[in-house]
Amino acid sequence: MGQFLRFGVVGVIGFLVDSGVLYVMLWLSMGFMSGRIVSFLCAATTTWYINRRITFSPGTHRSVLREWVSYLVAMSGGGLVNLVCYRVVMSAFHYSHLLPLIAVGVGSIAGLLVNYTVAKFWVFRRPKRDPNPQN
Repeated sequence: MGQFLRFGVVGVIGFLVDSGVLYVMLWLSMGFMSGRIVSFLCAATTTWYINRRITFSPGTHRSVLREWVSYLVAMSGGGLVNLVCYRVVMSAFHYSHLLPLIAVGVGSIAGLLVNYTVAKFWVFRRPKRDPNPQN
């Protein structure tokens, strides 16, 4: 299975975590945006862990904590796109019980390409080999 396809499958898992946590937060009377921020952080942490294990073999020599923080920072670009799309959908349509799920889906799709590119070329990049090693 190709790397982008694996990233997409992990994204589906992230979507399920994001949606599930969001509905729990809404059930606990959190607002649509504050609940979404909590659900996004849970989903981003889940996808970081799975991506580092399955999609991208750890190629950096950073600590796990530093890699996780880098991943969250990197995903913030796609996350911002995701949250803006979520907010637009939530504002543009009459509320139904499925609307948050649809809004999360729209946001997830919108952030996918941004997140893949940043994850591949920044968070999980392999160190460059020195063409003139000093022995």
